[in-house]
Amino acid sequence: MTHPRPAPPASAPQVLTGSGAILKSLELLGVTDVFGLPGGAVIPLYDELMQQDAIRHILVRHEQGAGHAAEGYASATGKVGVAIATSGPGATNLVTAIADAFMDSVPFLAITGQVFSTLMGTDAFQEADITGITMPITKHSFLVTKAEDIPRVLQEAYHIASTGRPGPVLVDITKDAQQNSAPFVWPDRIELPGYRPVTKAHGKQIAAAADLLAAAERPVLYVGGGTIRARASEEVIELAEATGAPVVTTLMARGAVPDSHPQHLGMPGMHGSVPAVLALQESDLILALGARFDDRVTGRVSDFAPGAKVVHVDIDPAEISKIRTADVPIVGDVKVVAADLVTAFRDRASGPLSGESPWWQRLKELRERFPLGYAPSSDGHIVPQQVIARIGELTGPEATYAAGVGQHQMWTAQFIKYERPNSFLNSGGAGTMGYGVPAAMGAKVAEPERVVWAIDGDGCFQMTNQELATCTLNNIPIKVAIINNSSLGMVKQWQNLFYEGRYSFTELDTGHGRAMVPDFVKMGEAYGALAIRVTKEEEIDDAIKLALATNDRPVVIDFVVSSDSMVWPMVPQGVSNSFVQYAKEHSPEWEEE
Repeated sequence: MTHPRPAPPASAPQVLTGSGAILKSLELLGVTDVFGLPGGAVIPLYDELMQQDAIRHILVRHEQGAGHAAEGYASATGKVGVAIATSGPGATNLVTAIADAFMDSVPFLAITGQVFSTLMGTDAFQEADITGITMPITKHSFLVTKAEDIPRVLQEAYHIASTGRPGPVLVDITKDAQQNSAPFVWPDRIELPGYRPVTKAHGKQIAAAADLLAAAERPVLYVGGGTIRARASEEVIELAEATGAPVVTTLMARGAVPDSHPQHLGMPGMHGSVPAVLALQESDLILALGARFDDRVTGRVSDFAPGAKVVHVDIDPAEISKIRTADVPIVGDVKVVAADLVTAFRDRASGPLSGESPWWQRLKELRERFPLGYAPSSDGHIVPQQVIARIGELTGPEATYAAGVGQHQMWTAQFIKYERPNSFLNSGGAGTMGYGVPAAMGAKVAEPERVVWAIDGDGCFQMTNQELATCTLNNIPIKVAIINNSSLGMVKQWQNLFYEGRYSFTELDTGHGRAMVPDFVKMGEAYGALAIRVTKEEEIDDAIKLALATNDRPVVIDFVVSSDSMVWPMVPQGVSNSFVQYAKEHSPEWEEE
């Protein structure tokens, strides 16, 4: 008689330190690159980090640089960006980047060290309540005090950061949790009661939206950054072509629909194109796709698109009807909803809106009368818009462009032609000066085969330029174009227009006829970059071509530009978008007036 053999004992889980568990968890989550800076509360993690090769760690020079680099990495690829910092000031230096990622829905995992759990609450050296500090600016914040909790928490954190409306998640791990050991148990499923993002929209809402679309005479697709986060460009383009409706792409959605597409009117909002601004204003139906009716798009909300019904599609129910009441609210993933809308629209309409319709005739007229352009400078110096346009023309649409914040950001949104999603990285919601250089660095790490430009201002560049050292030492050859107008240009523009030219503390003395402190060429060379100064129009192309041909180190070009150039068109704050100014003291006459 044979007896059945007993089942072999299940192999016991591997025992790892908490630090080992962090690294193993990141590896299982598919993380290959992290940005960070060590300190006392993460020494155990860093000790094990150097003993493995599955994850590349890039040592930054400031934690804010780590955060923006993780954002750039995420925004260029759609993957989760990861940054590591120590406790106290290391963690608080990440706060700006976390807030930035929260405003712009960037999938971002911040891992911070914390003092020993036995010391928490005693004001120990380098202690800060970072989970408390970041609670309003993260999707979720975790505090981990036990080594055995690390695999589960990191799996949950990564899932929260990357699903639904993406965003930053912070995981704060005490030093003793990093040092202690526990069996490494990887959960086979994630259990997060109450976290269930809706992706598929209700059929009745799709039908109601399609009915409005089929009946509309002056529809507009208002495409926001959520379209890019949802990887929904193809579906949104198909919806645009099925309906024949004009399309506007917000600052955060540049490239979601190619600029070359015949239905694309440009960027709406405070510094949007006149056709894009007035298309929304004069529409009878706005289909908002992953957009949130931000104040920079709407102008004075009570006067925004007064005759339009609104279909609002968003994965975050909190955004729908927050600012403008939606006639048809649709909670769902833009990628899924746009595809459903195409089918439903085709069932109801005989075809797309004709290019000969009165609506398209009006928009074509606006396009012809108010093209984007710029005037020669009044001080004889280089025109900044021309520099940025040439960077785009000589580099092409396969490049990635990261901007700082201010006038140069708006010109980069206006004068570079974007043909693909994820090609324009910028800080939209928070408007964080200093975003450009580290974000470009992160994007170049993510996609080393692409050309990556940071188009920065002289003000922004001085906030995070130390990351050039990181770029030089880690072979991350980004190109930096400093649009050097020797001032905090956007604040100065407002002082010119609304404060009678009282330039209170906006001169930076970096440009022509100034102290030139710092000298950006000397600074670039000190960081190991190829550094060039351009002061004449005829030097622009040669400098850009030299930058494009140089791939063994970073390149810094100091474009010394006119300090009197302004961003036009412009809608002054607090007025109706109907009063968009095409240039100073010049608004389009529009029909109701």
